[in-house]
Amino acid sequence: MGMPTAAKLFSAIMFAGVAYLSAHLYALNLPGGRPPGWLREMSGLIGLICGWWIMGSFASRPAGRIEAMGTGIRTAFTSALLVLIMFAFVEMLSRSMKGRYDSPTEAVLAVFDLILNLGRNMMTGEILGVLILGGILGGAVAHWAGRTWR
Repeated sequence: MGMPTAAKLFSAIMFAGVAYLSAHLYALNLPGGRPPGWLREMSGLIGLICGWWIMGSFASRPAGRIEAMGTGIRTAFTSALLVLIMFAFVEMLSRSMKGRYDSPTEAVLAVFDLILNLGRNMMTGEILGVLILGGILGGAVAHWAGRTWR
């Protein structure tokens, strides 16, 4: 996990915000008026962790601003993928408790189908824009913090 640094702190805050905003936009368009539950909060937490570990670790190294922005985009999309995996797994558990699967293998395979369906619903211009622009901005801020407070 490493020592806390300003770059890790700024990265964690920035990517928690990017993940929360992305999840909020996704929650506004949930099918069938489904309640979002803890989607926003858990997404923010995953963004916070990814910002600290992925972007924060990178921003502490001597690298250029462009590389930092690229790593920011990677961090934003990694957090989105982890959110998709987590919520697909939770949905599979919910469905399996209702007896919707005949075997454990069917339930595990359903996770991949759920990831694809949730991911397809996530691929809107708004959400992709937030992930890309938020990743670029988060990478630039982390780079700035890493350079300013060494």
